Amino acid sequence: MTIYKICPEAMWREAEAAGTFRGAPVDLADGYIHFSTAEQVRETAAKHFAGQSDLLLVSIEEARLGPALRWEPSRGGALFPHLYAELPLSAVTRVEPLPLAADGAHRFPDLSA
Repeated sequence: MTIYKICPEAMWREAEAAGTFRGAPVDLADGYIHFSTAEQVRETAAKHFAGQSDLLLVSIEEARLGPALRWEPSRGGALFPHLYAELPLSAVTRVEPLPLAADGAHRFPDLSA
């Protein structure tokens, strides 16, 4: 299964240079890296990244994360993937731009693949 992280491009490029992603400020404050499923990621973008440009959508293969990945209840009791470790870049399968459309919403690539 693929899970997703929305990340400012500059922060992601720093992670690529470092060889690992330690998390965004909210992740560091909460003690885990927040991810979303394909069904959740659009709402995550609207709720937490509204109007922000220069974002990337990072696709991660869940199976590569091991036991540090936990599914925990969040919005409305839905289970969200949380990683209690750094994100190894070897688990990343795609990194794509997440541009803003004319209506101000983010334009997502096809998430069915």
